Amino acid sequence: MTATATVVICGAGIAGVALAHQLAVVNGWCDVALVEAGDPLALTSDKSTECYRNWWPDAAMVALMNRSIDRLEEWALASANRIRLNRRGYLYATADERRVAQWQAQAEQAARHGAGPFRIHDRADTDYQPTSGHDWRAAPDGADVLLDPELIRRHFPALHPATVAVLHTRRCGWLSAQQLGTMLLEEARAAGVTLVRGQVTAVAQTGGRVNGVTIATAGGTQQIATPRFVNAAGPHLVAVGKLLGIELPVHNQLHLKAAFADPLGVVPRTAPLLIWADPVQLDWSADERDELLADPATAWLAGPLPAGVHCRPEGEGNSQQVLVLWDYHPHDPALRAARFPIPLDDSFFEIALRGMATMLPGLRAYRDRLPRAYLDGGYYTCTPENRPLIGPLPIEGAFVIGALAGYGIMAAAAAAELLAAHMTGAPLPAYAAAFHPARYADPAYRAQLAHWGETGQL
Repeated sequence: MTATATVVICGAGIAGVALAHQLAVVNGWCDVALVEAGDPLALTSDKSTECYRNWWPDAAMVALMNRSIDRLEEWALASANRIRLNRRGYLYATADERRVAQWQAQAEQAARHGAGPFRIHDRADTDYQPTSGHDWRAAPDGADVLLDPELIRRHFPALHPATVAVLHTRRCGWLSAQQLGTMLLEEARAAGVTLVRGQVTAVAQTGGRVNGVTIATAGGTQQIATPRFVNAAGPHLVAVGKLLGIELPVHNQLHLKAAFADPLGVVPRTAPLLIWADPVQLDWSADERDELLADPATAWLAGPLPAGVHCRPEGEGNSQQVLVLWDYHPHDPALRAARFPIPLDDSFFEIALRGMATMLPGLRAYRDRLPRAYLDGGYYTCTPENRPLIGPLPIEGAFVIGALAGYGIMAAAAAAELLAAHMTGAPLPAYAAAFHPARYADPAYRAQLAHWGETGQL
């Protein structure tokens, strides 16, 4: 007998789970089927750094993230903060005085976009407000730029002495992605969502509209009759799109992260997410540098590497764990097709740790005897301009929620709400058009993309 469903969602990562929750728990839909070939929330969602931010150079992204953070805060309050939400912020540091003017311009633009007010602290007796712990309600929003050396050292003594300024973006922090996903999935299943373990192999269409889905399961082939199908397949977005005969304009980027114990306490347990904003020259010894330069495959490591190495404390109580990440290597086009298990790089941790020591010199104590590190990672599924795909596809009854390029945990709440509005006919927020899959057919938007390619701003 063929089963039926109001909607079939392909992919039980955070986007698919959040959508199932939105449709069943919030909108009251019955017969929602969530299809996953592996374990829910275990392909890429559980590899997240678990951070969130409303700090974006794009007004539409600021609006989407503000709405998503609103919902995360609501869920945190309703669950006695089961999701362990904090608002410690992101802290960018620089040794380049020229960066201050860039930050000021960015902060003023972000404030116009709705990210909150911008404050400059150029005296030691300023009213700068640090944050720690999990009570986001008492934390400020907006952004603070600290310019006074005494003020910087007082609040962030672990930073490199060459640091001349820090930018603290405030409606930012992290949460437990595992608890968030588990909570949403539990509530969705309690509201009647069915989890189907299998792989979608075909999407049937009649007269230009969806009418059924074929799933390969351990017990054989299963057919589900349905008028709606959602591609929420994360790094498999392209492959699932092809089942509909649709080419989606996305690609995958492999990103790694390492977790290690910091028994010396170099990374303060109450720290924000710490980000070095300048390019990095790794401090190899003369012999190490010569060895790297002698091999064309490694010579690039002896030169300047990109800005953006970052870390944060992980865990609570007596935890000594630190997460460190750095997207320092050019992305290999050959790796754009998602492969699982993901290809790991045994040198990643040493390189990332050395890079992070540029910001936190105390980490150099670990160079000669590297701590044991746990390495994992996942794929960022990206559109050309790094905006997500959320909305209806050209086939009636087909939808997509994806290309949440490294920001799926923070965006899923608002992304699911937006797609549900498309599906139910509810009023759409002003930012909906910015994420609609049809935007690439608009000549004006293509012109915007050309401008973005030249300036980095939409």
